[in-house]
Amino acid sequence: MQDLPPGSAKSLDAKPHRSLFERLTALISPEPENRAELLEVLQDAHERNLIDADALSMIEGVFQVSDLAARDIMVPRSQMDSIDISKPIETWMPDVLTTAHSRFPAVEGERDKVIGILLAKDLLRYYAEESFDVRDMLRPAVFIPESKRLNVLLRDFRANRNHMAIVVDEYGGVAGLITIEDVLEQIVGDIEDEYDFDEAEDNILSIKDGANGARWRVKALTEITQFNEELDTHFSDHDADTLGGMVANHLGRVPRKGDSVDIDGVRFEVLRADARQVHVLLVEKLPSAFAADAS
Repeated sequence: MQDLPPGSAKSLDAKPHRSLFERLTALISPEPENRAELLEVLQDAHERNLIDADALSMIEGVFQVSDLAARDIMVPRSQMDSIDISKPIETWMPDVLTTAHSRFPAVEGERDKVIGILLAKDLLRYYAEESFDVRDMLRPAVFIPESKRLNVLLRDFRANRNHMAIVVDEYGGVAGLITIEDVLEQIVGDIEDEYDFDEAEDNILSIKDGANGARWRVKALTEITQFNEELDTHFSDHDADTLGGMVANHLGRVPRKGDSVDIDGVRFEVLRADARQVHVLLVEKLPSAFAADAS
C-alpha cells in the first residue's frame, strides 16, 4: 500500500467528506452578491436553526446602523433635557435630579448656544466645595451634522471616548442630540438601566418634518388607543393591541427594517426590527389624511 505524503491524513481528517448532493448544490447555488441576498441567507439560516434569533437580530442591526443617519434616531431638540448655566444652579438642579441623566448639554440663554457638556457626577463637587463654578466643570461639546452615518459616528465615539454629540442642521442650529447608547441600541436592542423610565409619553416622539409634513418616531409596542388619542387617528384595536401588531397584520408577516405600509392615510415605515418583532416605526400622515381631517 502506497504511503500518503506527510500531513495528508491530517488534512483529510480536518475536511469532512461532502456528499455528491452537497457538492452539486454548492455548484448551482450562487453566493450572495448584495446585502439583500446576504440577509435572505441569514434569515434562512435562522429558520433552519443554524443561528438563533438574537444573533440574527444583532447582525441585522449592524446593517441597519450603516443605513441610518443621526437624524433618524436623535432625540429632537424639543425633547432635549439641557441646563441653562446663565441661571443660578438652584433653578435647574431639581431637573437634573428628576431626569437622572448622566450627561446634560449646557446652554447659555438659548438652546442653540450649546457651550459644553456637563457630567452629573461633577455636580457632587457643588455640595463638597464652598466655591463652585459650573463653567469649570464643562467638557467640550461635539457637534455633528444630521446626515452623519451611525456606523461612522460609532467609530468616532469609540476613538474619542465620547458618549454624546449635538446634532446640528444645515443652518448651524441645534436639531437634537445623540448618545453612544442610542447607536448601540440599533444593534443589540433597547438598553435599559435603573434610570430608564417606561412611561407612556415616551412612546411617541415628534421628529423633524418630512416631505409630507409632521413625522413621529413611535415604539411599536405603543397601544393603538394611545396612538389614536395623541395623533387624532381612528385605527381599530380589534385585531391587534399595538401598532407593531397592526403593521404585522397588514404585511402578513414579521415586519423587516425598511418595510413601509400605508393604512388609512397614514404611512408606517419600519426603522428597527429583528427576526421576532418590529421595535420602532416612523409615522407620517399622508396629504390625503390631512385633507380628511380638515373636512
